[in-house]
Amino acid sequence: MNGIQKKILTLSGIVLFIMAAIWAIMTYYNQRTQDQYNLILQRYLHMNEITSSSQQLVSRLNDYLLEPSTEKLSNLSGSEERLLAAQRQISGLRNKSNDFTLTNYIHLVDSLIDSTNRSVMFAKEKNSEQSLDYFTEADRFSQYISETTLTLMGKEMNTYDRFYRGIMEQSAELKKLGVWMFALISLMLFLFAYWFSLSITRPIQKLTAAARELSRGRFDLHIEVTSKDEISFLARTFDRMRININGLISEIQQKAQLEGELQRNKLLLQESRLLSLQRQINPHFLFNTLDTLSKKAYLEGAAETSDLLVNVAGILRYNLKRLDRSVTLYDEVKVLTQYIEIQNARFADRLQFLQEIDESCLYVQLPGLTLQPIVENAVIHAVEPLEDGGAITLRIREAGAQVIVEIEDNGAGMAEEKVREILDERVAETEGRSTGIGFSNVVRRLRLFYAEEDVLDIESRPGQGTKVILKLPKVRRIEGYDEAADRG
Repeated sequence: MNGIQKKILTLSGIVLFIMAAIWAIMTYYNQRTQDQYNLILQRYLHMNEITSSSQQLVSRLNDYLLEPSTEKLSNLSGSEERLLAAQRQISGLRNKSNDFTLTNYIHLVDSLIDSTNRSVMFAKEKNSEQSLDYFTEADRFSQYISETTLTLMGKEMNTYDRFYRGIMEQSAELKKLGVWMFALISLMLFLFAYWFSLSITRPIQKLTAAARELSRGRFDLHIEVTSKDEISFLARTFDRMRININGLISEIQQKAQLEGELQRNKLLLQESRLLSLQRQINPHFLFNTLDTLSKKAYLEGAAETSDLLVNVAGILRYNLKRLDRSVTLYDEVKVLTQYIEIQNARFADRLQFLQEIDESCLYVQLPGLTLQPIVENAVIHAVEPLEDGGAITLRIREAGAQVIVEIEDNGAGMAEEKVREILDERVAETEGRSTGIGFSNVVRRLRLFYAEEDVLDIESRPGQGTKVILKLPKVRRIEGYDEAADRG
């Protein structure tokens, strides 16, 4: 396990010996040149800092004027302090050749800061015209500063031209020395690296290829290295890491997918599903009703026919305006009464409709067209098939934090499998005699509306009638139903 270590130590010793010799020769010349060069470079950097700070100040002033905020004002103040600090540093660069230019340079910085402060002041006073004028002036001063920086740098270049030439000559000599040293070191390293690389490069290439595949997201490839040194140990460790990362990524992806779907489905699917589910009104109900009215108008007088037409119009208006939004229980009972009057005209004494209503409970909100499909289902299955007709009872009462609505009939009842099918929201074919909003549709809309599962129950046995129980919370947990309807 120490083969590579010995090789590396040997190679390192040779390289360190050569580097120590080079360092001893070049340190003196390099340090002296570096100190002088740094001094000049600092002068240029100070000048460039003035230009950079002034441009940043104007940029942040523009950001503040476009959209004033405390944060942007703080950023503007920071840029101003940075510019003042750079101004103090530039004052120490004065010499005979740049005295006049540097004095004007410092005054330009003062003018820029003054224009910036005035622009901010007028902006706070809502004087946009004056603020814009001072912003334009600040931008002009920033341009003057940039031009003056170039002038100062030009004078610096003229002052230190002789020194620059010396640096260039020394750099040329250092390059020559570097080339010879590079050639010597390269020759020595090549002879040693040829043998050294044979035992290392091949395993490393395998690891490199494996890492490349991992970077592309392929965590299912096995990594195998047959050497008997540290590379082999690294490969095994790398492979275990690959397995662990693959497991963690899979787990994170599953959790993120589940959480993302839960969050998105609660908001997005409610909107699309509610709108699509509630616009499935089958026109056959209206056609059958109008057919009944036309026959009754033919057989009887116009007064009752007029009442029927009023009821049909009320139901139609309710369906068109209230189906995609919440309504009160009072509205539902009202339209249900109109529906029953129409059915009474159809079935006469065969249909008995009883009501036990606590009127203090009629303020509760629920989805539009909820009670009518349930009663309609009772009419179709409990009244229409029986020669003597049947009875339907509507009860509304208070129960703590809920309002209980019971719709009971004395029909043939339903099998347990049918009840489970309705509660599980399984899609069933819509009968042509109904409005097209099936029982399962009502269950689904109630659960989406209240964001609860336990909002409806069915008690029914074959031959013993059916009781549908709605458990309506007095206070809804979510309010997204009406907003989704308004956007639709």
